[in-house]
Amino acid sequence: MRTIRFLGVTTGLIAITAWSVLAVRQQSARAISLLVTGGTVVTMDAGRHVIPDGAVAIDHDVIVEVGPADELSRKYTGANHIDARGQIVMPGLINGHSHAPMVLFRGLADDLALKDWLEKDIFPAEAKTVSPDFVRIGTRLAALEMIESGTTTFADMYYFEDNVAEAVHEAGLRAVLGQSVIRFPVADAPTPADALTRAETFILKWKDDALITPAVAPHAPHTVDALTLQAARALANKYNVPLLIHLAETQDETRAIEAAHHLSPAAYLDSLGVWNGRSLAAHGVWLDDRDIAMLARKGVGLVHNPASNMKLASGIAAVPKWLSHGILAGLGTDGAASSNDLDMFEAMRLAALLQKVATLDPRSLPAEETLELATRRGADALGLGKAIGSLEAGKQADLITVAMDDARQTPMFDPISHLVYVCHGDDVRTTIVAGRVLMRDRRVLTLDRTEVLRDARAMAARVALAVNAPAAGGSGGR
Repeated sequence: MRTIRFLGVTTGLIAITAWSVLAVRQQSARAISLLVTGGTVVTMDAGRHVIPDGAVAIDHDVIVEVGPADELSRKYTGANHIDARGQIVMPGLINGHSHAPMVLFRGLADDLALKDWLEKDIFPAEAKTVSPDFVRIGTRLAALEMIESGTTTFADMYYFEDNVAEAVHEAGLRAVLGQSVIRFPVADAPTPADALTRAETFILKWKDDALITPAVAPHAPHTVDALTLQAARALANKYNVPLLIHLAETQDETRAIEAAHHLSPAAYLDSLGVWNGRSLAAHGVWLDDRDIAMLARKGVGLVHNPASNMKLASGIAAVPKWLSHGILAGLGTDGAASSNDLDMFEAMRLAALLQKVATLDPRSLPAEETLELATRRGADALGLGKAIGSLEAGKQADLITVAMDDARQTPMFDPISHLVYVCHGDDVRTTIVAGRVLMRDRRVLTLDRTEVLRDARAMAARVALAVNAPAAGGSGGR
């Protein structure tokens, strides 16, 4: 009996001691707002760290620490917890070039060269349909698609950009938004001067927002006159905001500018001083070595859009050459009117495969470099590299989790390979921006999905009626 009582006391003491240690640990653990644990963490920092059973500690909008799950679980207690077992935890994807409202023109005109596509279909459709309501509804649909496919930040150029910003703010995404300027009358501005006035008003309204970076967006060197291009640069510099522009997208455009100005498009814009300030250029398909070297010196961000360039037969951008010259390079989808979707996983896969076939070198643009274009490098191209693009302490808590437990993802020897060559946007399970959970377990929390799709279908029917296209169910732009 004594032995039994002794053992019971001892067992009780052990239990009390264990409980006390746990209590002390809980008391000493730092309280934070969110702890994501259990997944394979792909940090995309300079060291390209991969943590097999990792965790990300988040407090409000900032990443506190990234490390092994067991270690962070001891150090932090989260008001909210996400179990990411069987998933990859990674930085949110960055779409460096889009025209969000143009999702409402998805599939309106296919299998055409850029000039015909724009002049015969898109510009006329925009003239008949674009309004603040069109822009709001289209942006909400684009935001829903991006949240569901893991994009947390995007750059945009379109009309009524203030309405884009309002919809983006509602959705909770991060964005660089450019109010478009173009030489002919458009829905929100009868003249380029009016567009610049609208751009300044837009910048003043949003320049202090935590998630939205306003910008001025002259459409392209062949659709905006020299004085307006210079005025756009001056406006961007006045408020220290980016200038967004299309650049050297097609061979015909490049030849026309060379014939008119005896300079390449990039050199022509340089002669006007357009690159003297924060700049982000889309496409860059027809750049020569001198152009690339000059853009690198000027610190111009350059965004590759493989799906759109392929579909419009615009050509193949020399992305490996960009990287070798030190270009601040990113990756984008372009608008869904030309690329048909906003899936950055598709953009990564296409970018990597396109370079291999273009160079006949399977080592060209490997998976790690491709993933960098959609994360860390893409953030640098947008001028946001200090805040986003990797999972590091002190950076904004923009991250996603990607499921890796389906047949298509089995087995997984290399998580980075899978992210680029295997995954699709609908593999994303959780999307977080600035510490706010926008989607959890495939359920979008910031937008009413049924309402967004209903409004989009109704607007698409109006578009179909306006352009005499078949009924649809299911370019500050381009």
